[in-house]
Amino acid sequence: MEESARRRGGGQEMCLAIPARITAVVDQQAEVEVGGVVRTIGLWLTPEAKIGDYVYVHAGYAISIVDEEEAQDSLRLLRQLAESYSADELFDSTGDLPARGEPGPGR
Repeated sequence: MEESARRRGGGQEMCLAIPARITAVVDQQAEVEVGGVVRTIGLWLTPEAKIGDYVYVHAGYAISIVDEEEAQDSLRLLRQLAESYSADELFDSTGDLPARGEPGPGR
């Protein structure tokens, strides 16, 4: 097993849901912002979500609504985690390094 895979817990990968704030809603889609990045996501799993709500986003969908305190705590922990790894360690399993000059983990 590769050294970097051992450090990550045996080479097993996981997915994360990222907290984001809803800035606009149109039908079953919302625009969300996290860390200055804006994305469009689906609200099919959380149709009650509204502008100003924080939601956990996974695979392009809001999967749950969370209060602002929990969202901010999660974002803080994700920043700390990202800052504890180099970009090479964070992206070595996919090869998806951010383009030079684009914001990335810990930058």
